Amino acid sequence: MIREFRQVDVFSAAPLLGNPLAVVHGADGMSAEEMQRFARWTNLSETTFLLAPTDPAADYRVRIFTTEEELPFAGHPTLGSAHAWLEAGGVPAGERVVQECGVGLVRLRRDGGRLAFAAPDLIRSGPVEEQLAVRIAAGLRVDRADIVDLAWADNGPGWVAVRLASADAVLALTPSLADLPGKIGVVGPYPDGAECAVEVRAFVTDETSGTEDPVTGSLNASLAQWLAGGVLPASYVAAQGTVIGRRGRVHVDTDADGAIWVGGDTLTTIRGTVAL
Repeated sequence: MIREFRQVDVFSAAPLLGNPLAVVHGADGMSAEEMQRFARWTNLSETTFLLAPTDPAADYRVRIFTTEEELPFAGHPTLGSAHAWLEAGGVPAGERVVQECGVGLVRLRRDGGRLAFAAPDLIRSGPVEEQLAVRIAAGLRVDRADIVDLAWADNGPGWVAVRLASADAVLALTPSLADLPGKIGVVGPYPDGAECAVEVRAFVTDETSGTEDPVTGSLNASLAQWLAGGVLPASYVAAQGTVIGRRGRVHVDTDADGAIWVGGDTLTTIRGTVAL
């Protein structure tokens, strides 16, 4: 079948400086195997497939695939999918866009031209066992004492969050990706008065390979749930992707009800059709 297709740049106001997302519209009828095959072929960090919702409270349903697996939730695919759905003529039933995905219903709001999603509840939080902390330090190639704090910050992908003393320390990391256990997010603060509050890096490893993700919505959401309103301001801007030639900007905002919204600019870079 010929299906509508978009490639969206997420978390950047300028083309080619954010995190790309492949979006297939009208994916009803495709099997999980077909979706996985196409996601592997695009070779992007994530590819999403838009379908009719099964929950009457949702505006659309999305399935999110990496090159190797399906994810219950991911941040930049959430913003990019909502952007593509709206650009293709989608009209939300209510004030908010409501996305159905593996973790349930995710709300999105529009703030001018920028989209933001409400951070989903963490699946796992709290202290990291010391044996794992030592392994993470070794994989990051830092002393264990250089880690100011760390915690589980898993909202689906499986993140462990690590806090270093400064943004410069985050930028200076040269990790051994093969030695990192799973998905590790690292954050460090910029000095007061800087454009951004923190620098973030996200390292994703599996049994065969490792990579650095350009800009990561799910990680920034869980970092905000961990640090916003205490270590960090309730609302702030995070930089990500600097080391790998991107200029990601993630806008975090805590509303009056205490909900954390994670937003960023989105723009379509490729529009067309795919034969799937």
